[in-house]
Amino acid sequence: MAKNRGKTLTRKKKPAGKRPLITLLIVAALIVAAFFLLEKLKKSVPVTVPEKPVTKERHKMPARTERTGVEQQPYSTAILPPPAVHPRKRAVGPGTVAIIIDDMGSSVREADELMAIKLPLTFSIIPGLAHVKGVAEAAHARGYQLMIHIPMEPQGYPRQRMERYGLLLSQSDEEIRKRLDGFLREVPYAKGANNHMGSRFTEDRAKMGTVLGFLKGKGLFFIDSKTTPHSVGNSLAREMGIETASRNVFIDNVQDVEAIREQLEQLATMARRKGAVIGICHPHKTTIQALAATLPELRKSGITFVYAAELVR
Repeated sequence: MAKNRGKTLTRKKKPAGKRPLITLLIVAALIVAAFFLLEKLKKSVPVTVPEKPVTKERHKMPARTERTGVEQQPYSTAILPPPAVHPRKRAVGPGTVAIIIDDMGSSVREADELMAIKLPLTFSIIPGLAHVKGVAEAAHARGYQLMIHIPMEPQGYPRQRMERYGLLLSQSDEEIRKRLDGFLREVPYAKGANNHMGSRFTEDRAKMGTVLGFLKGKGLFFIDSKTTPHSVGNSLAREMGIETASRNVFIDNVQDVEAIREQLEQLATMARRKGAVIGICHPHKTTIQALAATLPELRKSGITFVYAAELVR
C-alpha cells in the first residue's frame, strides 16, 4: 500500500509543476501580441501626430506693422470716419460761385434734396425726361433758376449715344429751331441754356449760330459747358451780343464724396483768385451728399453763391 501511495503522490506533483510554465507562456504571448498591436496602431495613424504644429503655424499671422498700405486699403476704407469729420485747412475770403446742376428732370426727389441745401443752385433740365414738368414747377415755385440743358451731337455719334430728340449737325436750321422751340415749351421758366454733350456740335460755327440766334430772339443767355476745348459757343455768343459765360470746373467727374469735396474747395479757391466762377455737376447721390456737406462751410468762409444768370456778361 505504501508503494502504491508513493507512486500516486509522485504522479499528482508533475501536472502541478507545468501550470506556472504554461501561465508564463500565455502571459508572454499576450505581451508580445499587445506589443505588435500597439506597433500596428502607431503605424496606422502616424499623420495625426504632426498635424497640430502645422495647423498652428498656418494660422500664425504677421504683425500689422509689416503689412503694406495696399494690403491695408480694403480694410481701412471700411472703418474710416465720414469725410465730414476730417479737419480741413480752408482758405477764407470773398469769392462768387454759381453752381449749375446738369441733367435735371428725371427725379423730383433729387430736386427736393438739392433745394434742402437752401443755397442758390441753377437747375439745367434736359427736355424729354420723365419728370421735367414736376421738377420745373417745384423749382420755379421756390424761386430757383432754371436753364434748358440742350442735347447736342457729341464726337463719335452715333456710336456715342445721345437723346433721340437732340440737335445734330445733319439737321436743317429749320429743324433745329423747331426742336429748340419744343424745348422751351417744356421748360417755360428757363432763363438760359447750356449744352448737354455737344463736343462735335459746339465746334461748328454755322450750327451754333442757328442755336444762339434762337436763344437771342427769346432773350435767353448761353453758358458754354466746354465739353471740347475747340467749342465756339462762348466766343460766338459774344460776337452776337448774347449774354454768355463758360464753365470753369466740372465738379463730379469722379463719383466719390471726398473727391467732389476737393473739387468744390478748388472751385472756391479759383473764385477767390478770379472773383467769380461757374461749376457744373450732376444730381448723383454722392454729389448731393458732398454739396450738402461742403457748400454751407464754404459760405461761412466767405464764398457767395449766386444763380448762373448773375455771372453772364
